[in-house]
Amino acid sequence: MLVTAYLSFVGLLASCLGLELSRCRAKPPGRACSNPSFLQFQLDFYQVYFLALAADWLQAPYLYKLYQHYHFLEGQIAILYVCGLASTVLFGLVASSLVDWLGRKKSCVLFSLTYSLCCLTKLSQDYFVLLVGRALGGLSTALLFSAFEAWYVHEHVERHDFPAEWIPATFARAAFWNHVLAVAAGVAAEAVAGWMGLGPVAPFVVAIPLLALAGALALRNWGENYDRQRAFSKTCAGGLRCLLSDRRVLLLGVIQALFESVVFIFVFLWTPVLDPHGAPLGIVFSSFMAASLLGSSLYRIATSKRYHLQPMHLLSLAVLIVVFSLFMLTFSTSPGQENPVESFIAFLLIELACGLYFPSMSFLRRKVIPETEQAGVLNWFRVPLHLLACLGLLVLHDSDRKTGTRNMFSICSAVMVMALLAVVGLFTVVRHDAELRVPSPTGEPYAPEL
Repeated sequence: MLVTAYLSFVGLLASCLGLELSRCRAKPPGRACSNPSFLQFQLDFYQVYFLALAADWLQAPYLYKLYQHYHFLEGQIAILYVCGLASTVLFGLVASSLVDWLGRKKSCVLFSLTYSLCCLTKLSQDYFVLLVGRALGGLSTALLFSAFEAWYVHEHVERHDFPAEWIPATFARAAFWNHVLAVAAGVAAEAVAGWMGLGPVAPFVVAIPLLALAGALALRNWGENYDRQRAFSKTCAGGLRCLLSDRRVLLLGVIQALFESVVFIFVFLWTPVLDPHGAPLGIVFSSFMAASLLGSSLYRIATSKRYHLQPMHLLSLAVLIVVFSLFMLTFSTSPGQENPVESFIAFLLIELACGLYFPSMSFLRRKVIPETEQAGVLNWFRVPLHLLACLGLLVLHDSDRKTGTRNMFSICSAVMVMALLAVVGLFTVVRHDAELRVPSPTGEPYAPEL
């Protein structure tokens, strides 16, 4: 398992580098890249945002292992994860309103403080303290995915008056480097926890100075901005109306809830499946992130002018890959017949599918959901997503350890079959919908059916 993990990591990393280098050579220089003021503004944003992301990723490989190191049972660990998911959904519902009221810069600094406290709680072996840490982690996650982007968009348009067309370029670059940071964070976590022998708490300690530096840079370099948003109740009511009035939105919500709840359960299960067989957790995590990056690169290639596949095709492919991977896992995790290499390959396929899924889903959401209703609709998407994930973890908590993991993968397989049926339903509804196609690069009408 050790050799397989390192060889897979090297192979995936080489594939990603090859694809990205070929893409960079073929890409013409953009107008935004030659603007010094814009580049400096981007740099000020990236310095803080990337430090925050790096600190977040550092904690991922050894979270389960840390709880195991403190001699908690799998059921107790499942409750800790449920607490984190529950706090994420609760704070996520009000995060946008909180950020707009408090101020985006202050919210980013608050993120640094709360996430640092979350990391400090990992030094304690007290179960209640760890539960509080998971709640703080949920608040921090909600702030990470709302405050930073909101601050950037407001500054970009209102303060600096840069063209709004440049915003997607900034976030596309951030998404790429987010993957790179995740890969590097896995290696760094393995270095401090495994190679240096500092134990599973070490990555959490290393994350604290990164968070402190992110907060300090935001205080020094960023200006404050606010926004007046409509009331939370009106946002949710508008989102619900949109969800129920458009079948495309409803089907997208079903697909997202089913797919991403399975991904949350996978995040919990990969460590207990692979760790007993001597897998280097940091390198395994980096391999996952490299597979996800490879999926994102394949998405860009597939939707390019050479192949011109549609996001709907790639969403269908992503769901099919996950269904196949979960069926693999139901066999590779059979009690007494475990096959860790096969399980590892299945996990890599799930991450590859995630690399295809997230940009496809993002494109379809932008096209289907009106901009004014996106916050409300996404709130309704998140609730069933996290409830399904929590339910799955609670079912695992009440099951026998020897058969519980295999049974959970079987349940996840059934859930993904339902997601596949929802994809088929969406495919039928939008088959002739030109709005959901990537525009033809030649400028000519592109009319093949989805």
